[in-house]
Amino acid sequence: MKKLVFISLILFGCSDETIEQEKSAATKIATNLQIPWSINEHDKAFYISERVGTIAKIERDEEVTHEKVELSSTLSNASEAGLLGFILKTDFQHSQEAFAYYTYEQNGSSFNRVVTVKNENNIWHETKIHLDSIPTGNIHHGGRLEIGPDGLLYVTVGDAGNPDNSQDKTSINGKILQMKEDESFEIFSTGHRNPQGLAWDKDGILYEAEHGQSANDEINRLEQGNNYGYPIIQGTETKDGYKSPIITSKDIETWAPSGITFHKGKLYVATLRGEAIKVMNVATGEVEQSITGFGRIRDVYSDGESLYFVTNNTDGRGTPNAEDDVLYRLNE
Repeated sequence: MKKLVFISLILFGCSDETIEQEKSAATKIATNLQIPWSINEHDKAFYISERVGTIAKIERDEEVTHEKVELSSTLSNASEAGLLGFILKTDFQHSQEAFAYYTYEQNGSSFNRVVTVKNENNIWHETKIHLDSIPTGNIHHGGRLEIGPDGLLYVTVGDAGNPDNSQDKTSINGKILQMKEDESFEIFSTGHRNPQGLAWDKDGILYEAEHGQSANDEINRLEQGNNYGYPIIQGTETKDGYKSPIITSKDIETWAPSGITFHKGKLYVATLRGEAIKVMNVATGEVEQSITGFGRIRDVYSDGESLYFVTNNTDGRGTPNAEDDVLYRLNE
């Protein structure tokens, strides 16, 4: 069944203008996903992390297989928690390994950790802990994992619901981390609230998406060592020593951006509260299109030819349809 997509044109820094254009559609690739979070693809198969603690494997023209993930600690059932970030290692074809980020409970408190998991006989086993005991609360876990052009792993860590963490030099909360080959890490950037999207453009420049407070969602162009200001500045605010976003929803709209990817030169941004894919021109700071009609969108993925996305209507904050959640391919 095809769904209609309505496209609106919104210019950053100008009054909003909505223009209804010719209808487009997306094709359903897989249905009945279980709160999907992060899309990966290898050898014509999709591997998508699900917050309930499984990896949805989707081979072309076949049904979804929900592969169990055996972890060393029980997943937290706190709001927004569970199995979150997931990225196949660059040598996945031979190693069958991936990095994962998940939330767990210990002595009545919630924590996040980054681990390696290995697929053996369609079951994923945790084999190594790389970063442990990341403090967190009921919200703002961050959780995005991406491997950069430098081959290093990048990790987004939320402020755990405490804004002071973002500027606290002794805390890794509210930061973007860069993991080193020797498994040490350093803080790549600071001053973030709940960062959930990372993507590099064709020139190797890193961009990040994060949830603002009371709207003021952000797209930032990241440089190592910079401070992106939260909670000292937000939205369009500026202050010496802090970097303002290149694109923001300002205080008039809430996007709740999640996964991001570059596709055919534009930045595609999955939004939860905004229930849209925002298509952005990072050179001009314009939000050029809003692709809507699917509900909450958690992640987007480009294979260079097609754009894929997953809904998140079963996460407790959406209105799921009978087949939700769904992996779609955008028909362009």
